[in-house]
This record gives sequence, C-alpha cells and structure tokens, in this order.
Amino acid sequence: MKYILIDTSVWIEYFRGSDTINSDIINNFIDNNQICINDLILSELIPSLKHKKEHDLIDILLSIRKIPIEINWQEIINFQVINLRHGTNNVGIPDLIILQNVINHNLSLVSIDKHFGQMKKYIDFSFVDMKK
Repeated sequence: MKYILIDTSVWIEYFRGSDTINSDIINNFIDNNQICINDLILSELIPSLKHKKEHDLIDILLSIRKIPIEINWQEIINFQVINLRHGTNNVGIPDLIILQNVINHNLSLVSIDKHFGQMKKYIDFSFVDMKK
C-alpha cells in the first residue's frame, strides 16, 4: 500500500471545513489508514494549534505514522535548478524538502500548492491535486 502525505495546505483547509478541497477524499485516506506526516508539516501546523489550544487535534496529528526526513542538499539544489529551467520560480526550500521526502519514501503527495502541480510536469512523483 502506498502511503499518502497530506501537505500543510490541505490540512489547514480540512480543519477549517473549507469547500476548496474534497474532504471525503481525505476522510477515505484516514479511514483506510493510508496517511502519514513528517516533522516539517508538523512544525508548520502545531504552533498555530497550540496557540488556539487545540490539544486534541495536536494529539491526533502526533499519532499519525511519521515518515523521517533525510535531506540531500545536492538533490534539493538539483530540484531548484530543474524548476528554474522550466520557469517555475519561488519554490520554497520546505516544499522541496517535502518533494524529496515523497520521492525517497515512494509516497503520494496530496496538496493544493500550485508549485507541486507545476513540478509534477517534469519531476516524477505521485501527486493528487486537491483543488476543486
């Protein structure tokens, strides 16, 4: 079974109950125990949740299967060079680390971030665009 890494952008919309994503798809991944998370995504989500005193939600996020991040900086540089060659500018290092994590662990990435949709055109990785 391929695990699904849900990007920060999707988690935020999911928690808000936003209609910009299809929550049924996320619920299906959760019900099938397919989701995973990494420390980068947790570090983007948890501070705001702590500030809002959403401790139950933090506990749930911390209970999700965590995928380790091993950063290969040369590969990050190569991804950025590829992006620039294809006219994709302003991809942040956190997104490139997430991309590397997805590729290295053969995960599927669920995101609404336009950069991932652009990178999918010329970098091979499993991607589910959640924009409606």
